Amino acid sequence: MDPEVFRRYGHLLVDWVTDYLAHPERYNVLAKVKPGDIQSAFPSTPPEKPETIDAVIEDLTRIIAPGLTHWNHPGFFAYFGITASGPGILGELLSAAFNTNVMLWKTGPAAAELEYVVLNWLRQLLKLPSGLFGIINDTASVSSLVAIAAAREAIDAKIRERGMAGRTDLPQLRLYTSDQAHSSIEKGAIVLGIGQEGVCKIPVDAEFRMRVDLLEKAIQEDIAAKRKPFCIVATVGTTSTTSVDPIPYIADVAARYNLWLHVDGAYAGVSGMIPGMEWVLAGVDRADSLVVNPHKWLFVPIDLSVLYCRKPEILRRAFSLVPEYLRTAEEDRVINYMDYGIQLGRRFRALKLWMVIRYFGAEGLRERLQGHIELGQIFKKWVEEDVNFELLAPAPFSVVCFRYVPSTIPQNVMNREEYLNELNEKLLTAVNSTGEVYLSHTKLNGKYTIRMAIGNLRTTETHVKRAWVLLHEQGRRLAEEKF
Repeated sequence: MDPEVFRRYGHLLVDWVTDYLAHPERYNVLAKVKPGDIQSAFPSTPPEKPETIDAVIEDLTRIIAPGLTHWNHPGFFAYFGITASGPGILGELLSAAFNTNVMLWKTGPAAAELEYVVLNWLRQLLKLPSGLFGIINDTASVSSLVAIAAAREAIDAKIRERGMAGRTDLPQLRLYTSDQAHSSIEKGAIVLGIGQEGVCKIPVDAEFRMRVDLLEKAIQEDIAAKRKPFCIVATVGTTSTTSVDPIPYIADVAARYNLWLHVDGAYAGVSGMIPGMEWVLAGVDRADSLVVNPHKWLFVPIDLSVLYCRKPEILRRAFSLVPEYLRTAEEDRVINYMDYGIQLGRRFRALKLWMVIRYFGAEGLRERLQGHIELGQIFKKWVEEDVNFELLAPAPFSVVCFRYVPSTIPQNVMNREEYLNELNEKLLTAVNSTGEVYLSHTKLNGKYTIRMAIGNLRTTETHVKRAWVLLHEQGRRLAEEKF
């Protein structure tokens, strides 16, 4: 593309993005499309002749944007609300322009060293101990996979060299995690050959936290059965309820049995930087590895996940494989990040995190995280004080789990819980169908549970209040219609 043409369309697209971010509510947060609508809007064959950028932008505006689920919308309350902030978007632009592959120090010296600098900054913000090794991955799924692989390497079972299949000298490996842990932990075990049968899911207490007594009991039973415990995964901010496992006590168990402790703090870990919230990361200094996701609640565009590790030499032992064509004269004096994970090619992700931290500053980041927690507590209070709604889990952060329980239930209802499950499922569908807000759900103790997750920079109390009004309106309508 001619530089001047690029300049013209670059300005045009920056204007387009600026208008989009300034008025995200022009779009339905949840696209009103059916499966196949977008696919059928485009030709089934690629263009033979070049097309203009004007034509591309027209289709972007007419088809793509209305067909998206808008995670940058202030009414996005599903899953974990996220934000691509202005400085983060600019960082992505620069990263794409440089197109640097940060596999070796030599292939991107500034990129490699900036990754070290910015992860040291983040470590300090979270008040984590010095000496931790940090590396950026794409998502927590990969960060946790890498951590579990390191835990497997730490037992020195020669799996790197000999594999696992067909070995009579290798007992069944066992990984322990809460039954509320993210599915990526189990998926990581599948990928690494541990298998689903190698994952022991520990029951939780009334606040959805891992039961430490049952954890230790499971470990003892596995040892007695000649199985090989090797890793515990605890969670700071579980996906369904944002519960926090009792890390200090779990760390005690890990130390007693010499097991690798990995902490999944992908969502709630960053809240540890808020004064008064230090309890969130209590005990994490004793963990072998920790994942936090700045793309979840630190306003960095997806994807950017950070893995911290106390034992980088084990990470390197698990993953380093250097062919001759990647050997460099500096390799003994620098960090070659390809040696600490599964990816050889690595994007220059550190740039956008660096820009976000510099733009907001520690003060600005803490203030915005605190603001989201305050909005969550406001919504929680509304639920607790309304006779037609029921809080279903503690809400320590900005996610609230609840359900609609109308004061009068039809007399012909044979099973109250089945009725409420169906009612709340229909309520969620009705509220989301308005296009104004998007909430998600989970199931807790068999109860269909609606989740309000607040985490977008542009979300205000007005948007939260609108969701509350819609829940009331649609709930009353469904209850009166007996759906």
